Amino acid sequence: MKAMILAAGRGERMRPLTDHTPKPLLPVAGKPIIEHTIRQLVASGFNDIVINHAHLGSQIEERLGNGQQFGANISYSPEGEQALETAGGIINALHLLGNEVFLVINGDIATDFPFAELKNCKVDLAHLVLVNNPEHHPTGDFGLDKTGNVIESGTEQYTFSGIGLYRRELFDHIPTGKSKLGPLLRQAIAKGQVSGQKFSGFWMDIGTPERLQELNDLYTMASV
Repeated sequence: MKAMILAAGRGERMRPLTDHTPKPLLPVAGKPIIEHTIRQLVASGFNDIVINHAHLGSQIEERLGNGQQFGANISYSPEGEQALETAGGIINALHLLGNEVFLVINGDIATDFPFAELKNCKVDLAHLVLVNNPEHHPTGDFGLDKTGNVIESGTEQYTFSGIGLYRRELFDHIPTGKSKLGPLLRQAIAKGQVSGQKFSGFWMDIGTPERLQELNDLYTMASV
């Protein structure tokens, strides 16, 4: 199974840190954010990795290269200076992702999620990993029904972690260019074609300089 790391975001909330450094290359405990993710994926058996990029994307390619130093085979999907949003970025990279189910992970999260478990997951059109709602997103995104299907609203709402499995059929008939993933998922959810699971382990959205510093402190303490 191939994996894609979404790394094309501008990182507006991280400015001025991202004015001269792409967000995925911001350091956490001495390594770029994205390197931690790559190493986790490789350790879980995901060696073929696709990375999209936009703002200052050449720096990402220069830093990571072909991935050999991580035991990975990295391919790149450049989008120019204007990122194509989540769905648009995936569609632009479909030629690199093949015809089987593939994993997509946001490049600005940190987690100890056991990615290897996803390799045995049955997928209709999509399978989403949901987490407890963080303080900055208290209302959540989706619910889960008793059969494991994702629903728009349930007795409990959870936040989409940015970790998901997808079939390329989810993106059929969507033109190339900018497009968001949310509307596509909601259409598929309404038809009962999206499954999900709740993950209760460590997960963080690295969306602000404050959370970046918090993660840096956590990882630095863990390595002592």
